[in-house]
Amino acid sequence: MSMQLNINKVGGASGGQVAVSEIAFGGKFNPPLIHQVVVAYQAGARAGTRAQKNRAAVSGGGAKPWRQKGSGRARAGTIRSPLFRGGGVAFPAAPKDFSQKVNRRMYRAAVRSILAELNRQARIIVIDRLNIERPNTKTLAAMLKEIGVAETPSRALLVVAAADRNILLSARNLAAVSVRLSGQIDPLSLISHDKVVLTVDAVKQIDQALQ
Repeated sequence: MSMQLNINKVGGASGGQVAVSEIAFGGKFNPPLIHQVVVAYQAGARAGTRAQKNRAAVSGGGAKPWRQKGSGRARAGTIRSPLFRGGGVAFPAAPKDFSQKVNRRMYRAAVRSILAELNRQARIIVIDRLNIERPNTKTLAAMLKEIGVAETPSRALLVVAAADRNILLSARNLAAVSVRLSGQIDPLSLISHDKVVLTVDAVKQIDQALQ
């Protein structure tokens, strides 16, 4: 089954509607699945590269620092013990992989669920195109204001079908605006923005990818 998304008029372009699949933009909202996928996405972004040296990894300390008995001091086998300055760490941090397995079917289902809920909440704005002749932040801000994105200090996500240097340079000075390609959208970026602005070409690419 198909459904229609309204196209907003911006920059003198005509409005209308674009047909999309109800599977991609009209499915059920699944909070547990979205939570699982978002947590896995954030976990995958963690570096997990912190590391410390234990007594075996610290250099030196091959000789016994003093004899076993008769010195009046506690017995010691190496100066690289955690008890000595410059020695190893007793319980050192080690590199760790925080990634969680999420199969493709779950990931796509979560994205479909998020898009459907954003559509129900009227947080998806579809525009015919987003053309900027040269990098200009004021021009982009005016276009966003024309479709009602800048009425409140809300975060907006611009999703385009192809990389556009003018759009990227125009948006980087807007703290509340992010730009993504249609093939690079992720659950975290979708839920962390108040409005999601998509071009018609981006909508068609997303709709086809989520079938």
